[in-house]
Amino acid sequence: MPNALQAKMPTTAFAFRGYNTTNLSRTPELLEHPLYGPTVRRYLERGSEVCQKYVGRSVDLVEIVSRREEPGLDQYAEAVALIVAADLAQVDLLEKFHNVRFREAKLAFGYSLGELSAVSCAGVFSMADVLSVPVAMAADCAAMAHNVTMGVLFSRGPAIDEQDVHRLCRVITAEGRGTIGISAILTPNTFLLLGQNETISRFKAEMHKFLPDPAHVKINPERWPPLHTTIARQRNIPDRAAVMMDVMPGGLQPPCPPVLSLVTGKRSYDDYHARDILRDWVDHPQRLWDAVYETLSSGITTVIHVGPGPNVIPATFTRLSENVRQQTNGRTWNHLGMRAAAGLARRPWLSALLPSRAALLRAPLIEQIILEDWLLENAPDGERPAPQNM
Repeated sequence: MPNALQAKMPTTAFAFRGYNTTNLSRTPELLEHPLYGPTVRRYLERGSEVCQKYVGRSVDLVEIVSRREEPGLDQYAEAVALIVAADLAQVDLLEKFHNVRFREAKLAFGYSLGELSAVSCAGVFSMADVLSVPVAMAADCAAMAHNVTMGVLFSRGPAIDEQDVHRLCRVITAEGRGTIGISAILTPNTFLLLGQNETISRFKAEMHKFLPDPAHVKINPERWPPLHTTIARQRNIPDRAAVMMDVMPGGLQPPCPPVLSLVTGKRSYDDYHARDILRDWVDHPQRLWDAVYETLSSGITTVIHVGPGPNVIPATFTRLSENVRQQTNGRTWNHLGMRAAAGLARRPWLSALLPSRAALLRAPLIEQIILEDWLLENAPDGERPAPQNM
């Protein structure tokens, strides 16, 4: 008899997390679990092998997880391998122990590094091949982070025009004191910027000339590898990654389920363009908002968040849901109508998207499941299944 999660698959999307400053979350618990542990260990060992091949030092992800050691920026390659290994292990555990098939979902997508996990789970490339590219580029990406700062650009009122943000970034970059660019579009009024040296501060000082009031920039104190911006071009990372991908096996079959690319915000993967998309993945902004809207307009009712401690995608869905609920006075979907649309006018960036994007009103109906929590809460009793090939 199918369990409740199996029954949700036809209207479910899998969402994979990206890199963060903390990447362990509940992976140690999954590793220590008597039934789940061997599967998690196998993926961590495979991730260690791939990582070690490119970094030129001994790598033991099992030991890192067992000791609950968060890999820092000096172990960026290990962090990348850990995230992908944990992603794929969680999906495998869901299939082996709970008979919930990833291929039966309606779609999948991933934020940043999560897109690589998504295309691997969907059968486009193997784990080892898709992981080899970011691991091989990890040292240069981490080295470039030493002077890169993140700024969160947001407005509590009107939407922020993406082209205006690009324009100001180009003006500041052209000053010759560092490159700045959009790394992600989270919502129409929230952008992540990555900039070298003092460029984020320059953006903050000059934005009143280009952007609507009131717009704000909050500076993040951490250092970030500058993926999804043109800063990555300074060490030829996009082209070097493309050369590696040219000789990777696979990439000539469509993903199953379909994968939304955050490079394009669309279901762009087919039987030919995977390498082109992933090349652009290196230095193009992450279009998370487009993926969120596509998810809502596709009739998705459940989003399963994959990976250790997912944060960006769950937070985006949650904020959108809260905004819609607040502006519709907490009314149910059956009662939404002209009053709901009128209420949204109190958030200009949302009201501007209606009625052409009325699917946004479905946000409060989305059920979100954090997969690592679900696996531990629903851990089975009994004998472990026979191991399968990755």
